[in-house]
Amino acid sequence: MADAKVIPFDDDRSRARRRPARAEGEAAAVRALPGPQQALGEPEGASGASGAAATEPGHGADAPERAAAGRSGWERRLAGGLAFLRRRVTGEYEVDEFGYDEELTDQVLMSLLRPLYEKYFRVEVKGVENIPAEGGALIVANHSGTLPLDGLMMQVAVHDHHPAGRHLRLLAADLVFVLPVVNELARKAGHTLACAEDAERLLRSGEVVGVMPEGFKGIGKPFGERYKLQRFGRGGFVSTALRAGVPIVPCSIVGAEEIYPMLGNARMLARVLGFPYFPLTPTFPWLGPLGALPLPTKWTIQFGEPIPTDSYAPEAAEDPMLMFNLTDQVREQIQHTLYKLLVQRRSVFF
Repeated sequence: MADAKVIPFDDDRSRARRRPARAEGEAAAVRALPGPQQALGEPEGASGASGAAATEPGHGADAPERAAAGRSGWERRLAGGLAFLRRRVTGEYEVDEFGYDEELTDQVLMSLLRPLYEKYFRVEVKGVENIPAEGGALIVANHSGTLPLDGLMMQVAVHDHHPAGRHLRLLAADLVFVLPVVNELARKAGHTLACAEDAERLLRSGEVVGVMPEGFKGIGKPFGERYKLQRFGRGGFVSTALRAGVPIVPCSIVGAEEIYPMLGNARMLARVLGFPYFPLTPTFPWLGPLGALPLPTKWTIQFGEPIPTDSYAPEAAEDPMLMFNLTDQVREQIQHTLYKLLVQRRSVFF
């Protein structure tokens, strides 16, 4: 099997969104046969009882056209699926230097996440237009839920709802890239290691990058501290945005905190397994694999007003006071929006 072609990261082809081609051309006109009561010399276009009888429900002149269009649609989908499989087998697909496979993400991974996004969590998206239509941008969001499903749902929100059809490249923790299978899928979906160098390269190349500065402190916090933001570290994400000269877009996610209510932490077992924490919830591990099923909470994802950084000089990234002020501004904006969304929420599940 041939290997996938690795293309330069800044090649425009790696960011061109692939869309299925639409069939062109018009269907041939269908001429109705003369009715049994139509006179031999009567014009075909004449109206009358025979014309009304000929156009019964389900037997109209456009029925063959609809049937042909239906067959054509299935044939296009089948042909597209077979072409996709052929490219997978022969290696005739493209990935960037980070391992991002846009075609696989669009056609397979997003399709697998979309039912969870639309039907299970019923995610409502607000303010997605605040993400720039072009150029780099850094989305900074709160992190919660015991398992990082919030990052995946945010990725679907940007992918499916942004007017320009942009793709979100998430920065992930080291643990993601040491787990079997998860490592490969994360790379294919466009995720990369949460380090300043990789983030800056992505931003300078015009990508939308997502980061959750709370890290494991946010995703593994007890249920009693839900929707209370943890520390945002030392402002490394602000420094990266300043160096790249891209706006910072705060993002607030409501609903993820309740999918796995973390009531306890088996720290000894976590150390043995090499995990940052081992959650104890009302259902896990007591119900076994069934306990790993998340609760069907109702989610809201809101993207706030972008905070511009291009007015600062390049050396501003070395100013610790500026880092602190901008970090605190982003954190406060996310926290304030979380409180506002919680007040507006009718219930956890509806």
